[in-house]
Amino acid sequence: MSLDELRTLITEHAGRTDLPGSLMLSKEPAPTDPAATLTGPVLAVVAQGRKRIGTGDRTYEYGAGQYLVVTVDMPVTGHFVEASPTHPFLGAGLILKPEAIAALLLETGTTTTTPAAPSAITVSDASPELLDAFVRLLRLTDHPGDRRVLAPLIEKEILWRLITGAQGGTIRQIGLADSSLSHVGRAIRWIRDHHAQSLRIADLARLAAMSESSFHRHFRAVTAMTPIQYQKHIRLQEARLLLLSRTDDDVAAIGYAVGYDSASQFSREYRRQFGIPPGQDSARLRTGIG
Repeated sequence: MSLDELRTLITEHAGRTDLPGSLMLSKEPAPTDPAATLTGPVLAVVAQGRKRIGTGDRTYEYGAGQYLVVTVDMPVTGHFVEASPTHPFLGAGLILKPEAIAALLLETGTTTTTPAAPSAITVSDASPELLDAFVRLLRLTDHPGDRRVLAPLIEKEILWRLITGAQGGTIRQIGLADSSLSHVGRAIRWIRDHHAQSLRIADLARLAAMSESSFHRHFRAVTAMTPIQYQKHIRLQEARLLLLSRTDDDVAAIGYAVGYDSASQFSREYRRQFGIPPGQDSARLRTGIG
C-alpha cells in the first residue's frame, strides 16, 4: 500500500521546488542514454521503473521497492532502463548528511561499526517502514504549517530506518569520524578539491591515517577505482562543467585548467569517457542536445 501511495504522490508533486526538507523527486517518461555525472552521499528510493548506474568496474540496478545508497562523492554513469509515458520512472531521494547521522548515532548509542571499508554504493530492498516514512514526508508538501516541525522528525526517522536496516553498517560508517569510510572520504574530498594538482599516494595515505598498502585496498573497496582513476574521472567531469559554462572554445586551456599537461591526452581521455571530443561536446551541450 505504501508503494502505491508513494507512486501517486511522486506523480503529483514531481517538478515542484517547494518540497519538504531535503527531499528530491524524479519522474522520467522514457529510457535514457547513459550519462556521466557526480553524486554525493544520497539515498534514492524507486517507486516505479528501473535505473542502472555504474562506477569503476561495478554496475548496480535497482527498481520498484528498492533503494540505493551512495556514501561518498562518486563519479557515476547512470541511465533509466525501465520507463514509459504510461508507466514513468518514479523515484524519491534524500541527501545524506554525515553530521545528522553522527548526531543520531550519539543520541541512540548505536556506534558499533566494522573495520572493513564498505562499497560506496549499495542496493537493498526497502522495508515497509522506510516506504511509509517517505509517504508521510511527501504528504507534508501541501501542508507548509506542519512540515516545518514534522519534516525534520520524519527525515530523522528515515535515517533510523537506514541505520537499523540491511545497510546499517554502511550507513553508520558515514557518521563515524574514525571509520574506514570516513578516512577514505577525507582523501576523496582532497582529490575533489585539488583535482588539478599532482597526486601523491603517500600524502593521501597519511591524510587517511593508513599505510599506503592499506589505503590502496580500502580506497578501491569503496570506489571500485584506484586514486589515479578516481582523479581522472573528477578532472573530466570538471572539464565538462567548464565547457558548458565558458563562452570561448579554447579546449586546450580547459584541459590545462583541470590538470592535464597534454591537450591531445585530454581530448583522447575525454572522448573515451563521454563518447565525443570535447569541442563537439561543448557545442552539443550549449545547444541543449544530448
